Amino acid sequence: MGAIAPGYRADLIVTDDLQRLNVAQVYVNGELVAEDGAALFSAPSEIDPLLTRSVNLPRLDRDSLALPAAGARYPVIEIVPGQIFTNKRIEEVRVEGGFIMPDIGRDILKLAVVERHHASGRVGVGLVKGFGLKRGALASSYAHDSHNVIVAGANDDDMLEAVRRVESMQGGLTVIDNGRSLADVPLPILGLMSVDPAEMVAAALASANAAATSLGAVLDDPFAALSFLALPVIPSLKLTDRGLVDVDKGAFFDFDALPS
Repeated sequence: MGAIAPGYRADLIVTDDLQRLNVAQVYVNGELVAEDGAALFSAPSEIDPLLTRSVNLPRLDRDSLALPAAGARYPVIEIVPGQIFTNKRIEEVRVEGGFIMPDIGRDILKLAVVERHHASGRVGVGLVKGFGLKRGALASSYAHDSHNVIVAGANDDDMLEAVRRVESMQGGLTVIDNGRSLADVPLPILGLMSVDPAEMVAAALASANAAATSLGAVLDDPFAALSFLALPVIPSLKLTDRGLVDVDKGAFFDFDALPS
């Protein structure tokens, strides 16, 4: 693999234009499988039911998203537009009744990662800055690399509804505002793939991004940004279902070291 030569596995494309990269042919294992934009094979007519039952969540409530305040300052994941690395910030946070709340005026939202493969009940909760949402919530089961359900939002109720919506679709992306779905991208195959044609999926994703923009999102592709916030191998700060990870130190975040 990795080269075109005798004895190598022939997974390759043939193009007639290196500038536009028009794909004329696709070969897999040496066999021509697509030509001039059309597949030369038939898609399977049935999908193994095991592949469409991958979102397994426990019963969640508002306590599942509670973020107790140990002080007035807390770590915040800051999105860098167009990048998959994030900045690590320590911010003054809004506290009510001993719990940290979203601070919409300062673009600090709640972020949660819910383990979705074994219904273990693990939920990591943190804060994120950079989405720009003024209301509602975004959720996805497409979240590198563990692909748990990740959700960011301006309030707990919409965040919970977004997670439930992803569960009801058995995977996908959703935009929730005031308890109702504004846009969905169902991904029922392992929570990662669609059964629909690529054109339909692309249109649904464009609608989801537009719906996120209507809620105040300022990123070109908010779901792409969301999908990398749980990837704990890319600096500097990420959130998993087991908690907040300080990637620079290769360890869970040390809350004891927070400045008072």
